[in-house]
Amino acid sequence: MTIDRVLANLDLNLLVTLDALLRERNVTRSAEALGVSQPAVSAALARLRRHFGDPLLSRAGNRYELTPLATQLLALTGPALAGVRRVFDVTPGFDPTTMDREFTVITSDYAATEVGPLLARRLAALAPGVRLRLQQTTPYTVDHAADTLRTADGLLLPHGFLTDFPYLDLYEDRWVCIVSPDNDAVGEALTLEHLATLPWVVLYNLRTAFAPATQQLRLLGIEPRVEVVADGFLPMPFLVAGTRRIALLQERLARRLAAPAGVRILPCPFDVVPLAEAFWWHPIYRNDPAHTWLRSVLESVGKELSTA
Repeated sequence: MTIDRVLANLDLNLLVTLDALLRERNVTRSAEALGVSQPAVSAALARLRRHFGDPLLSRAGNRYELTPLATQLLALTGPALAGVRRVFDVTPGFDPTTMDREFTVITSDYAATEVGPLLARRLAALAPGVRLRLQQTTPYTVDHAADTLRTADGLLLPHGFLTDFPYLDLYEDRWVCIVSPDNDAVGEALTLEHLATLPWVVLYNLRTAFAPATQQLRLLGIEPRVEVVADGFLPMPFLVAGTRRIALLQERLARRLAAPAGVRILPCPFDVVPLAEAFWWHPIYRNDPAHTWLRSVLESVGKELSTA
């Protein structure tokens, strides 16, 4: 195998410093984050500038901005560091009780509410040294899933958004409608006419970011009259309460929040496809023992949720 002479002549510690500098955009804060002295980071920045032939950080008033090259590098340092960590996390034997690792799962607030508590309890019981980071998903993280899944351990997301990535099915949920109890436009049941005329609270409302049930409604020829757009599911019942608005919500979450928010749950007046929640990951983790173990824990969580 040919040795990579470029890498052989590089100090790979510079990669860690480069990532900190690009994220913090400040030598002092980078030094604090790295736990080293400011002169050491300044010296590393000088070496990086010589290597790339670029200032990387350029002063703009009393702050620093990334150069165009530095902006490109910022998209690369995270995945590169994640790859290095995977190399040095490999051990001859795998024992979850002695593992010291943080798992990052990108998730909606809904999935974090359903999966998060069970997963956190099981990890704490089975692997006391493991830390769980539940990071809020965004339209960008889903649209750029290949990059997202290189730096995170996985993504909790229903079917219908991703393809070409391995996944583990967890559980299903149903979509329901929520309205305010004092909404006098709605009786004991909703009709398609209600859905077409009442104002809506919807999720994201972007071309590639939406609640699947809302998209199914559009396929029926009903375009929701959007009055409020939310970036998460948890606020939606509170945005419906005391108004004439309507929203689609997962039944599990709706039942958790109906009483605190003060909303009424009603069946959808159309044949809505159930939500199938899954855990998606990058193929680079396929043979990672710790990641394989995490997936087994998630599988047990999914089975518990499926029988609840």
